[in-house]
Amino acid sequence: MSIALPAVLTIAEARATVERLVAALAAENQPVLDASGLQTLDSAAIAVLLECRRAAQAAGKTLQLVGAPPKLGELARLYGVDGLLA
Repeated sequence: MSIALPAVLTIAEARATVERLVAALAAENQPVLDASGLQTLDSAAIAVLLECRRAAQAAGKTLQLVGAPPKLGELARLYGVDGLLA
């Protein structure tokens, strides 16, 4: 089962989103984040995804990201973390 990212993920939503996603990731054996509904984002989205990745790794899990919109990929490349989010 995939865990959906919100439609809006900016600095204003980052803290609450991390808390929700990390809790949801803990309940999944093979966590998948679905970014297909993400419409409005800023660099905080990258930070949120990296925190989710860290939480999954700490639990011995591999996090998969699907449905990433082009802007998310552009931001990841800009910050040099596109390989970490692949």
